[in-house]
Amino acid sequence: MRPLYARELTEEEQQQLRQGLKSSSGFTVRRAQMILQSADEGLKVNVIAQQLGCSGQTVREALHAFDSEGLDCLEAKPVGRKDDQRAFDDKGREALQELIRRSPRDYGHASSSLWTLDLLAETSEEQGLVSESISGETVRATLVAMGIHWRRAKKRITSPDSHYERKKSGATG
Repeated sequence: MRPLYARELTEEEQQQLRQGLKSSSGFTVRRAQMILQSADEGLKVNVIAQQLGCSGQTVREALHAFDSEGLDCLEAKPVGRKDDQRAFDDKGREALQELIRRSPRDYGHASSSLWTLDLLAETSEEQGLVSESISGETVRATLVAMGIHWRRAKKRITSPDSHYERKKSGATG
């Protein structure tokens, strides 16, 4: 394999790379160092990597990026996915908000009078609010993103005793 070097720099590129050395972005500074050391000093990839404390692959990627993108390679690119990963689209979120305001019995869940996250997930699928199967955790995360903090319903103990409230309040001796 023959050694990899940056192509010859124009005056404008050299000036921009020297400006990049003064950048507040560490990514820009490191890329500018790699390209300048390769083009100006003629250093090999492994020597540059050793001097900068990074891997040889990092230097190779920087040199290939410079060769294909030019000075645009000095800016860090976003690494996240570009497509929307939300389970509920905007209409689905609105429908979910309406769904939680109604009783589960309205949707055929006779055994439950309170929503659980798993029951919301199941009902969301049945109602067509989502395009694929989801979990209760997905529903919880969606609700939090909407500003709704889900708390599990707690059952309160009540007594059939008609004097329960008076006894509970401590009014009796």
